Amino acid sequence: MDILSQIFATFGVTWPKLIAQIILFLVVYFILSKFAFKPILAMLEERRRRIEEGQNNAEKIKRQLAEAELRYQEILRKANDDAGRLLEEARVSGEAQSQKAAQQAIKDAEGIIAKAHETIALERGKMVAEVKSEMIGLVVETTAKVTGKTLTADDQKRLTEETARQLAA
Repeated sequence: MDILSQIFATFGVTWPKLIAQIILFLVVYFILSKFAFKPILAMLEERRRRIEEGQNNAEKIKRQLAEAELRYQEILRKANDDAGRLLEEARVSGEAQSQKAAQQAIKDAEGIIAKAHETIALERGKMVAEVKSEMIGLVVETTAKVTGKTLTADDQKRLTEETARQLAA
């Protein structure tokens, strides 16, 4: 113990002062631990908890963003599919409408042609009747001039019938 006493003496340590310093250190330690360390540790724990919560929220937001991106891609794919389908339906419908319009145009043209044929036939019939009528009149007139006499109603009727027979043949 002499060595220990000698070391304490060299460093200027005395037992009463050492014990007083140890007691003071313990008192300060207990006061600081109660009034300073606990609030500081509680604040550090709260900060650690908030950081952890922020990291959890960041992970949660990343997952939600990834899910939203997947939903966005799915919606976009469906919209593209629907647009393609609608375009195909519109194309098919347009072709059907074109076919229908072309058929209607052909039908209308055939109707116009048929009416034109009927009109031509009627006009031709009228013209033939007019020509016959004029021919008969000319034959009667020419016959009257050639013969130099006035034809009676019976003569005119007989000439008209005879000319009509010859024109019909």
